[in-house]
Amino acid sequence: MLRRGANLALRSLHHASLQYSRAGVQLQQHALFATQNADNAEAYKWFAEDSSRKHVTWPKQLNTSLAEVDPELFDVIEKEKNRQWKGLELIPSENFVSQSVMEAVGSVMTNKYSEGYPGASECTCAPVTPSSCHCSLSQSWTKCTHANAHVCAYIVLACLQVFTGLLNPHDRIMGLDLPHGGHLSHGFQTDTKKISAVSVYFETMPYRLDESTGLIDYDALEYTASLYRPKIIIAGTSAYTRHIDYKRMREICDKVGAYLHADMAHISGLVAGAVVPVSPFEYADVITTTTHKSLRGPRGALIFYRKGVRKEDPKTKQPIMYDIGPKIDFAVFPGLQGGPHNHTIAGLACALKQATTPEFKLYQQQVLKNSKALADAMQAKGYSLVSGGTENHLVLVDLRPKNVDGSRVERILEMVHIAANKNTVPGDKSALVPGGLRMGAPALTSRGFVEKDFEQVATFVDEAVKIAQKLKTAYGPKLKDFKDALATQTTPEIEKLKKDVENFAMSFPTIGFEKGTMRYKE
Repeated sequence: MLRRGANLALRSLHHASLQYSRAGVQLQQHALFATQNADNAEAYKWFAEDSSRKHVTWPKQLNTSLAEVDPELFDVIEKEKNRQWKGLELIPSENFVSQSVMEAVGSVMTNKYSEGYPGASECTCAPVTPSSCHCSLSQSWTKCTHANAHVCAYIVLACLQVFTGLLNPHDRIMGLDLPHGGHLSHGFQTDTKKISAVSVYFETMPYRLDESTGLIDYDALEYTASLYRPKIIIAGTSAYTRHIDYKRMREICDKVGAYLHADMAHISGLVAGAVVPVSPFEYADVITTTTHKSLRGPRGALIFYRKGVRKEDPKTKQPIMYDIGPKIDFAVFPGLQGGPHNHTIAGLACALKQATTPEFKLYQQQVLKNSKALADAMQAKGYSLVSGGTENHLVLVDLRPKNVDGSRVERILEMVHIAANKNTVPGDKSALVPGGLRMGAPALTSRGFVEKDFEQVATFVDEAVKIAQKLKTAYGPKLKDFKDALATQTTPEIEKLKKDVENFAMSFPTIGFEKGTMRYKE
């Protein structure tokens, strides 16, 4: 006991001496900084006067602004600011990132590698961001102490890392069919060609919607899965307006011995804001998501996987533990990813901190209100919606009853400064000329839009559809003739609608920059 007490005393003295030493070093550094200029001018002058350094002019160039180094690119960025200010952003996979996240992404964090894992990096002097973000991801956001997380560059890569870790080549995957609202990263092929790389390396079988309701046909999924016996079933969408029944999908996976992979790319912000009735974290084995959609972070992706007890051995009653962690870890690094993007991780850490605030929850609640307001307003104007409405952040309009297609309407919307997606709807025959229009609420909600504003947005969209109908009659049935005509001319209706849209949009705040800093203010 005495020896232990002596050791503790020595450690305390050592710690105190180290702190004293560090304080002395800091004082010396502050004194040294006080003798130097606040900028680099003195160093540049030293270089110019030193015969061995006269040729070293690049440090000054590297500290020159974008406006001076590349005026053309700077001008492009300034025009994009103007576009975001004057336009209406309805693409559900896009959002406006905050100024603080933008600062982190454009920071010195871009200069450093941290290849490897927190506490075991292969690069010296690795920054602290990956490990701190790792902790916030696994616990603060997910409210889950039995999960682990990886930060990835893209959602396609994140999905491929999951598949590589858990599957052998040509093992079987089931995901929602792309024309029915799925995503390319879950596999897609036609009768003659495998479009997605996932379908090249693995065998993929889609499940689909019930076309009469626009809802996922879980009974058909269960029947097909019992025959196909996939190793992974993906619960994820890119154009589905209803909540996913994760409990039912968990039951199907357990029945056929498959992992449940929830790709919550579109709804991760709703999940983080706790505005969905059921979180995928309650049921999924693996979760992937993008970080830049409803989550409103930098462009990137995340992988979460479950740890702990997976199930009980029916014979021995002993717990069977999850073993997927090391497999996915190895697939991420060194399998498919080298050094992570520390500037993206820094921006993501900032976005996740924002996701814990009361403002973020209020924002996500407003996203849902706005999405419903848009859906209701479109229905009131006589439009048919896939699934009959919406429960999340997006609305999928079936334009076929209006005798017009998504490609034509998308082009008119683009001309009047409204960004939305043409999209396939159940029963479509062509992905190039689909019958649907996909719209979402996250971006405009970030700018401060509320329900009545989205009712006005619906009016603008309705006017654009009517213009598209009229011009389809004038230019004929071929989409090429329609686009060629609009490439060289416009109409008074288009110009009026564009002016109305811009006047409406310009009254709302810009996000990530102040209006006064823009080069183009008209």
